[in-house]
Amino acid sequence: MKRNKKNPKRILLVRTDRIGDVVLTTPAIRAVRQSLPESFLAMMVRPYSVEVVKNNPHLDEVIVYDKRGKHKTFWNSFKFVRDLRKKEFDLAFVFHPTNRVNIITFLAGIPERIGYNRKCGFLLTKKLPDEKFKGEKHEIEYNLEVIAARGISAANKEVEMVVSQEEENFALKFFQENGLDRKIPLVAIQPGASCPSKRWPVERFAEVGKKLMESFPVKIIIIGSNEEGPLLERLRRLLGEKAVIVQGLALGNVGAILKQAQLFISNDTGPVHIAAAMKTPCLVIFGRKQPGLSPRRWRPRGREHIIFHKDPGCQVCLAHSCDKGFQCLKAITVFEVFQAAQKILGGVND
Repeated sequence: MKRNKKNPKRILLVRTDRIGDVVLTTPAIRAVRQSLPESFLAMMVRPYSVEVVKNNPHLDEVIVYDKRGKHKTFWNSFKFVRDLRKKEFDLAFVFHPTNRVNIITFLAGIPERIGYNRKCGFLLTKKLPDEKFKGEKHEIEYNLEVIAARGISAANKEVEMVVSQEEENFALKFFQENGLDRKIPLVAIQPGASCPSKRWPVERFAEVGKKLMESFPVKIIIIGSNEEGPLLERLRRLLGEKAVIVQGLALGNVGAILKQAQLFISNDTGPVHIAAAMKTPCLVIFGRKQPGLSPRRWRPRGREHIIFHKDPGCQVCLAHSCDKGFQCLKAITVFEVFQAAQKILGGVND
């Protein structure tokens, strides 16, 4: 097959970091499809992000790269590159730079490779200055910068994640089995996060939940991974037996459940962006005084979402090694989160 560099027929989009990052790449995926409707579009993601894009209507293929599992060894990575080379892509958009990704797309013989100039960035054919750490714009905008280098723009910047009918049915069955009446507002809470510097105290989530149950006829579900089991169970004990744990589900099923929720209260985590894609209002708690991790870059997009982020006056953020007891998180009060939840649930007049 002859490669077509001017009008690429086969395009690879690469995003191998976290779940929320992949969700925030969906406006770029849609823009590429709309700009090049006849091209074959594939996306390369990690195993845990497959659910985010498996039903994406703009993709023709999802390619899984498992660097910590199946493709961990040199030989298996070599075979992955060999198989990728056989697909004869004309163009690769690399949204999140890693050494492995830039080496893989180079060795796969993709003639045009566009991304940020970091981590073997010299292997790219078109390099963008990497200033993401400054957090001067939203991650969606950074993603759109990559495709803009090829002359592609996006009119629609909304994130999307499509859940299947099977996943919708799973959610309905889940509600029935757990006695969740869909006529009663559903509030979902995610107390976990990838780092202690992102976790609001679980006792405060519990206090907000209790106040909501006292003020509204709401049902509460607690969302998290299997690894977060003890944390989820602790929150359930604090809230009482009526709270329902949603643990270790496939992301598509989580998305279908969040689609039915009236409110999602969470730390800064990937499921926040899934909820935003489902058009569910979010209250999101941010910690850490670092521009590259700020709400300006990572908040869910949409006017219906409310963000909490406090500056305790730290000169340098030590992240998970914080020696001030995560004052940035503790500065966010139960009252202000509850008050915001009241507004979204219609409990007070604006």
